[in-house]
Amino acid sequence: MATPTTSRDTILKAMRANAPQLRPLPDPPQAIVYPNPLEHFAATLAGVGGRFLKATDEADLQLQLGSLEVFQRATRIASTVPSLPGNVDLEALKNPHELEGIDLAILPGDFAVAENGAVWVPGTNLGPQRAIFVIAQHLVLVIQASTVVHNMQQAYENLNLQRPGFGVFISGPSKTADIEQSLVIGAHGARSCTVIAL
Repeated sequence: MATPTTSRDTILKAMRANAPQLRPLPDPPQAIVYPNPLEHFAATLAGVGGRFLKATDEADLQLQLGSLEVFQRATRIASTVPSLPGNVDLEALKNPHELEGIDLAILPGDFAVAENGAVWVPGTNLGPQRAIFVIAQHLVLVIQASTVVHNMQQAYENLNLQRPGFGVFISGPSKTADIEQSLVIGAHGARSCTVIAL
């Protein structure tokens, strides 16, 4: 017994019969490449309100961190960088509300992007309370200088998210210019962001 033809079938058949020929997609635009991606990253980070420091080794990393005013003034410091311990035990916190009052969060980034001054921080680097990067008053992100890529195309190629996965690109401190195009730093999250490259 033949299936009755509906108006829908008639329309779809006519559309298929008159569909245009498939054409090859155009080549993607050439991604930008910088002569010195680390130098460009530092300049771009400054442009989005962040600060860049270069450490020569682990000892210098601790010196650079200690020189920051936000570190010197902080009373509650949370860190997931093993060589830079804080004084807040993130594992002991029961829920994100207990993150209130964290002055400084020190987090490791997997890599950074010269194009937009962003640092990729996967959820596994945030510890058990992944809201830490938006609750803390100030952020310090630690990266390896050799991991700075030129552009977001390369950045997406580097992503390695385990599912279910989570991660964020952090580009400088929190900011907004929603109201009358007036830039406000620290509107929704960290008031400052310093990236230290080893």
